[in-house]
Amino acid sequence: MFQNNLDITTVHVKRLLLIKLRYIGDVVLSTPLLPILHKRFPDASLTFLVNPGTESVLWGNPYLDHIMVLPRENWCQQFECYQVLRQTRFDGVVDLTDGDRSAFLSFWTGAAVRLGFNRENRWRGKLYTRVLPSAYGSMHMVDYHAQALPAFGISDPVGNPELYLRPEDHDQGDRLMDSLQIGEAPLALLHPPARYANKAWPLERFAALADWLADQGAVVALIGHQSEMLIGERIVDLTKSKPRNVMGQTRLRQLAALMTRSALLIGNDGGPMHMAAAVGCPVLGLFGPSDPYVWGPRGGNVSVIYKGLDCEKCVHDGCSRGEEGCMRQISVEEVCRAARSLLD
Repeated sequence: MFQNNLDITTVHVKRLLLIKLRYIGDVVLSTPLLPILHKRFPDASLTFLVNPGTESVLWGNPYLDHIMVLPRENWCQQFECYQVLRQTRFDGVVDLTDGDRSAFLSFWTGAAVRLGFNRENRWRGKLYTRVLPSAYGSMHMVDYHAQALPAFGISDPVGNPELYLRPEDHDQGDRLMDSLQIGEAPLALLHPPARYANKAWPLERFAALADWLADQGAVVALIGHQSEMLIGERIVDLTKSKPRNVMGQTRLRQLAALMTRSALLIGNDGGPMHMAAAVGCPVLGLFGPSDPYVWGPRGGNVSVIYKGLDCEKCVHDGCSRGEEGCMRQISVEEVCRAARSLLD
């Protein structure tokens, strides 16, 4: 059942499965593996299994043959997904998730080659034919994912994440730009929400930043999910310039197209930051508890502000520093200076 001594480089791969059951940014950071695996196995069919809501960042990727979505709630749909995974008869699985459920799914496929991470040293390591090095925290996530490549005899360096837009995506982006009535002014996108409160820069500082950007001649738009619209409304109330609040009004592909037309994106650590970097939009990421050395944007014109406090213990449980919290130590003035250098 377990073939940990199997020489992977001798396996003829016709069907290869990648698994990343995380969030939007995590999936984007997985994309640098795709062109390398396609080059190594040019005749193989490559499938990517992801969580609902993250699949659209993979649409149009020329190195993918199939995108599968694992349902969260509907048991009948989950069972159907399990059946497809079993019946496809994958030759190899690369599980980039580092989780128990994805490890079980890797084993469930019956693939002869099953690679995965197990940095917690849990039981799931028994479900892989080879456990990948768990050097989490000592390298960027793109490089962390790339630890799977040597198992296939691949030594190619990984590139940056990429998000491929189709003509219809650009058409939607054009329509959104027209609705914003920007004219010739540069467009600056602000992403104020964060998955965890401790990763969020204060809203009043985003408001001050929006007013400063408007003073520089930029048109400012607030982006985010529909569930985050109240955050945008609060920022608009705090500003004099009244930035456009398009939270909840854009789908991911349309938002990515808008990013290609923007002069700058400034935001907390999250998926939009990685999407923007993947389409070539200049990015300024604001980091607190999470380390940009591991989770920072990867691209040609990206920058971060990070105070480097030892905040790992309070990412999920609340911060005891109060006004001295890591995100509150980032001033409006230094964000404006960094934004100015990117705008220039």
